[in-house]
Amino acid sequence: MAGLTLTVSEPRGQTAGSPLSLHQGLPVVSGPHWPGLAMFTTTRLAGRNGALPALDLADQTDRRRLEDTLPGPVSWLAQVHGTQVVNEADIQTAGATAILPQADALITIRKNRVLSIVTADCLPVVLGCSRGRLAGLVHAGWRGLAAGVLEAALAALHEVNTATDTQWRAWIGPSITQPHFEVGADVYRAFTTSDSACQMFFLPGVRQGKWLADLQGLARYRLQRAGVGRVDISGQCTWRRADWFHSYRRNPRTGRQVTVVWLQGANHLPSLTVPHR
Repeated sequence: MAGLTLTVSEPRGQTAGSPLSLHQGLPVVSGPHWPGLAMFTTTRLAGRNGALPALDLADQTDRRRLEDTLPGPVSWLAQVHGTQVVNEADIQTAGATAILPQADALITIRKNRVLSIVTADCLPVVLGCSRGRLAGLVHAGWRGLAAGVLEAALAALHEVNTATDTQWRAWIGPSITQPHFEVGADVYRAFTTSDSACQMFFLPGVRQGKWLADLQGLARYRLQRAGVGRVDISGQCTWRRADWFHSYRRNPRTGRQVTVVWLQGANHLPSLTVPHR
């Protein structure tokens, strides 16, 4: 299947997106080509013809299904919308009884150690160097984004980086987009009080006193301001694509998708691109 690519049309008004690919028979949204790194976000779909039950990565059984397809141990977090960053090498594993670290970002310099972030509208953000020597993965809702979780993860990567010629890049995976993310004045103030330039990422909401926030744009702005030279955005909206993704804003009683990334020890992730529905 590797190498077979079909033409797809991307959502209007968004940056170049990632079409569906197959990972071990599971339809996923792959990240951009990135030497040394493999990454993707799961979808609700399971099997090319829906032959398997839909995936919900809030479910432990589905997490094990995913883990069985990955090249090494998977690090999970108890996400709390904060700025804490954990090096996966420091996580003590103890089987099913392990207590997950309370944090919202992971980093690694070891090959085939899989980082994972669970989302249902928030931003999953892959970070790393362009040569694939180290990687990070961030869960960024509006609280974490405003508090500086992206900058904290980049600082942690800087600490473990031994190269002097590093060029940083990022991929923002499937998440809610501006037309569907209405927030209150508190969110508007959280970004614009300290940086008036952030006003460009807000539009008046449908309801009085509300705003439509562009989380993806805010993340790209902060990443570029922090020195990340290339930022790719998946172009997929979790709220709009109900057939592909779980969305908390669309339905609070929903499941979760997971984004994973790892430093490759061998071949790149094979993919079969399929057209949008």
